[in-house]
Amino acid sequence: MAVSHAAFVMTPLRTAVIGAGHMGRFHAAKFAAAEGSRLVAVADANQERAAEVAQPLGCEAVSDYTRLFGKIDAACIAVPTVLHREVASACIEAGVHVLVEKPLARTLDEADTLLELARARGVVLQVGHLQRFNPAFMALAAHTGRPLFIDIERLAPFKARGIDVDVVLDLMIHDLDLVLALAKSPVEKISASGFRVLTDGIDIANARVEFADGCVANISASRVSQAPVRKFRVFWPDQYASADLQGQRLRTVRRGAAGVQETDEAFERQDELEAQTRAFLAAVRGGEAGRMPGSQGREALALALTVVEQVRERLARHERTT
Repeated sequence: MAVSHAAFVMTPLRTAVIGAGHMGRFHAAKFAAAEGSRLVAVADANQERAAEVAQPLGCEAVSDYTRLFGKIDAACIAVPTVLHREVASACIEAGVHVLVEKPLARTLDEADTLLELARARGVVLQVGHLQRFNPAFMALAAHTGRPLFIDIERLAPFKARGIDVDVVLDLMIHDLDLVLALAKSPVEKISASGFRVLTDGIDIANARVEFADGCVANISASRVSQAPVRKFRVFWPDQYASADLQGQRLRTVRRGAAGVQETDEAFERQDELEAQTRAFLAAVRGGEAGRMPGSQGREALALALTVVEQVRERLARHERTT
């Protein structure tokens, strides 16, 4: 008996989450609940930790993710960044569609390896830049004008997790990605500085990015602040917008014939991780790159690595003179 196209489309994708750490737990819950997904397993080198996540979701727990090849169609990779290339490469080689937590990889060479493998195998490769799915940012991105100045500040209290990478690759890379999405112009000049505070890596950093069309972005990030701060402002000719990405609100101030006008817009609350999961599954079904393809994750990584290089060079000069 022939299977109808509709029935085929509705067949759930067999999914897995590899890495049962902080983010892996959240991803597993979203893939277990998502329409069109059947969470087959949670994989982690620590079998006990995998079981803690898998059991409440009613799926298998495994310590060796390669045992899942042939049993899954797509995987979310939430292992430490140092393992992204190894794990993602193995999945892609096995024909598994992949969503990788940001950053895409540790180096551009590793990122390029993943992109080339995904092209060769014909699988979807996406990167987990969550803020692309924030409705306040999506409203900003829909603006047709060319931004003149973008000012972003992201400050967070210290947490022990995530310190395997510098604050640039941990936090700032989110905002570097958003800046690239808004500016839509080649990067012309970068100036960056940063410092160590509580770890051996960079804990606080600032970057000024100048684009070929004249747009300038100022981005600050800290993981050693006493209280969280999140500011996101974009300026165009005759208007500016202040986005509250946590509250998913947007305040716009415009100059018009009747004078200065202010508007506030509150969006229907959206779970960015859930939206990202749905978008990834839709991309897999459609065979498309989706909203956050690996190529854009590579662009954000390239900018972040340049910022890291400049910060380290300046920091080394500072430390030599003190």
